[in-house]
Amino acid sequence: MNPYHRFVSGHARLIEEAKSYPLGRFEPAPRPGLGADAPRALFFAPHPDDECITGGLAVRLLRQGRMNVLDVAVTLGSNEQRRPGRLEELRNACRYLGFGLVLPAPNGLERINPKTRAQEPAHWDGCVEVVARILAANRPRVVLCPHEHDWNGTHIGTHFLVTDALMRMPAEFECIVVETEFWGQMTDPNLMVEMSATDLGDMVTATTFHVGEVARNPYHLLLPAWMMDNVRRGSELVGGQGGKAPGFTFAALYRLRKWSRGRLEKTFDGGKFLACGEDFGSLL
Repeated sequence: MNPYHRFVSGHARLIEEAKSYPLGRFEPAPRPGLGADAPRALFFAPHPDDECITGGLAVRLLRQGRMNVLDVAVTLGSNEQRRPGRLEELRNACRYLGFGLVLPAPNGLERINPKTRAQEPAHWDGCVEVVARILAANRPRVVLCPHEHDWNGTHIGTHFLVTDALMRMPAEFECIVVETEFWGQMTDPNLMVEMSATDLGDMVTATTFHVGEVARNPYHLLLPAWMMDNVRRGSELVGGQGGKAPGFTFAALYRLRKWSRGRLEKTFDGGKFLACGEDFGSLL
């Protein structure tokens, strides 16, 4: 048998088999002990489940960087009837990963999108102020949010919500800003973060706690394939056209910059690969 036919059919068989695996019935993954003074990372999630899908770096910040990662649930989705269920699913997913959870409002913020930003200034201003208070209360070392072209309106809205809130911080406030991608690919990521099989397996498992979402679309099963494709893309988008690919199997792509003096600034030229076990020091 052609070995590549076996290779492809093996992938298909595993995906089909995994459709029968349980959803959201797992004990929490091991979590490192964190001191009360552990530096904080805020992950601004447009919807419940984004923390599991695009949070690869956040998982490594918690486990390897010993940072207190807090998921900020910007919205609980547009379906009002599903919000209580989605909140409970989100709590379970965060508990599994070891993330804390911050709710900007009991039912999440409303109408977080570019149209609201342009046409409803009073509502937008109130939402920005809520996020600015979260930033001020937590003084994060790292902030994660979607990039400005992430296709989905709420993802794009979350980007501008966070950057507008950063503009309200005192002039001396500084943090690392890491932009994520999900629906829309970045054309200029500058960081490829390798994900171990264990960390990625936990991200897939955490995603299954969003039972209502994966029951209609089992996207958790395709997360490993996406992370593999990130290695293909990132090898040249991050490493440079024609460059040698690293020996990663799974990776997530990000754009990392520093918020300083009221604006985003580059912290390094070119792109960087962050292998499993590699220290964060030079980045953060």
